[in-house]
Amino acid sequence: MAQVTGVEHWTHKKTPDGDVKLFLWEKFVGSPGKQDGKPAVLFVHGSSMASQPTFDLSVPGRPHSSVMDWFAERGFVCWCVDMEGYGRSAKHRDIYCDIANGADDLKAATDYIAAARGVKRFLTYGISSGALRAALFAQRHPERVARLALDAFVWTGAGAPTLEQRRKKLPEFLASKRRPIDRAFVHSIFNRDHPDCADKATVEAFADAILALDDSMPNGTYIDMCSKLPVVDPARITVPTVVLRGQFDGIASMDDLIDFFVKLPSPDKQFTVMNGISHASFQQKNYLMVYQILHAYFTQPAPAYTASH
Repeated sequence: MAQVTGVEHWTHKKTPDGDVKLFLWEKFVGSPGKQDGKPAVLFVHGSSMASQPTFDLSVPGRPHSSVMDWFAERGFVCWCVDMEGYGRSAKHRDIYCDIANGADDLKAATDYIAAARGVKRFLTYGISSGALRAALFAQRHPERVARLALDAFVWTGAGAPTLEQRRKKLPEFLASKRRPIDRAFVHSIFNRDHPDCADKATVEAFADAILALDDSMPNGTYIDMCSKLPVVDPARITVPTVVLRGQFDGIASMDDLIDFFVKLPSPDKQFTVMNGISHASFQQKNYLMVYQILHAYFTQPAPAYTASH
């Protein structure tokens, strides 16, 4: 198997409060540089974990556990970024770090990658609130998104049992900029919908990786998802898009996602239900199926014929 190289990068986001330091992680096969025209994937993490635990996880006995390695071995250059308030990025500002702030982080990250590696457009994947960040980024900067993948996405929140339960804690989220997390919390991500979807060793490795970087998480995305949806307008997301929904995911109802999907203007769009998957798809037993779905969409050949009517 080709040797995958990882390189850490740092950039700064300009804010009214001064510069905010952001951590980026790059993985590829071969040599760095202008990347020789290789397709670039930008992975966007969710509300309760930084980017490397989500996208570059190592689990003994679980082949291809790192989605970044899997795509790098197939000729892609892979990037992820810790949003402000997460992981190795700055946490000093007294703010909620909401979804709009995350879209700002993606703007700063892609500014940096364009300057450092010459990449102008990205195959962009986001999961859960990361899907909302990625969608808002695509809405604001369609010229930077070649294809968009929205996993565990939610549009209005209608019919979402997980969000119905989470709304009960909204006053608690509003009262503090951050919430504590521990191993039991990470377990709850996998237990709330359908516990058999993930194996214990993977959940524990995921928890180890998350807790090595953070003992608390920003409340902004939870507040947005409980009280401010919708935060994106499908009619303004003009890029090719695939919507991925786990069979047992409690964040978004099927009807909510289908309503969103119908309103996407691009004819180059797909809706996929992922068998045997709940919420954190890359940490599920069926993770390789998710990789394959993404790879197929990201490598889909351009159509020989298109028509406006």
